[in-house]
Amino acid sequence: MDKYDVKKACKALYAPSAKEFAMVDVPMTRYLAIDGKGDPNVELAYIQAVEALYSVSYALKFHSKKVLGRDYVVAPLEGLWWAEDMAAFTAGDGAERDKSGWDWTMMISQPEWITTDVVAEILEQVAAKKQLPGLRSIRVAELAEGLSVQILHVGSYDDEGPVLERLHHEFMPANNLGFNGKHHEIYLGDPRRAAPEKLRTILRQPVAPAGGANPAAPADESVPSS
Repeated sequence: MDKYDVKKACKALYAPSAKEFAMVDVPMTRYLAIDGKGDPNVELAYIQAVEALYSVSYALKFHSKKVLGRDYVVAPLEGLWWAEDMAAFTAGDGAERDKSGWDWTMMISQPEWITTDVVAEILEQVAAKKQLPGLRSIRVAELAEGLSVQILHVGSYDDEGPVLERLHHEFMPANNLGFNGKHHEIYLGDPRRAAPEKLRTILRQPVAPAGGANPAAPADESVPSS
C-alpha cells in the first residue's frame, strides 16, 4: 500500500528555500480547524486545540488505512495568524512581541478522500473515548489561498519578525503586491524535540496585485462538521 504524504505530493508548497522568497499557487485544501485568540505560549485553549487536532487526525489516518484501504502520513500542524494591527507581528524584538491580542486558526490538512461525513463519524468515536475539551471546537474548513509568497524560516518562532519585516516592507512593495489573506505558518519542526534554533517553519502570505488586494481577506471557510 502506497502511503500518501502531502509534503512529497506537493513539494513546491512544503519545501521552500530559506534564502529567498518564492511565489507559489496554493490550491483549495481541506483542513480540520480550531479558532482561538491569545498568546499560544500561555493560552490553555491553544494547547487543547493542538491536542484535539492531532487526536482526530491520527484517528482519521487509522480509519482510512483500515476501512478505506488508503494510508497516509499525518500532515504538519499549520496556523493562520492575524491581529487588529498586523504590525504586532513585526513590532518588538523576539520574545518582546505582544501576542495577547493575536487571533489564530490552528489546522491540519486532510487528504481529499477524507470527507466531512467521515470526519463527523470519527469525531464521535474520539469523543466517546477521550475527554478532550478542544473536540467541540473542531470544524472542517476549506482554504483557497491562490497566489502566495513563502519562505522557510529556520530558528525560533520569536525570531520571525525580521523575515516578515522584509516580506511586508521590501519584497511585496518591490513586486507591487498587497495582502490577500491571513499570515500562514506551517510547522515542519517539533518544538518538543528540536532546539529553538533548529525549528523549521514555512512562512506564507497570500498576495494579489496591489490594486486588487484585500488586506482583510479571510480564508475561504468553512464547512462546519456535524
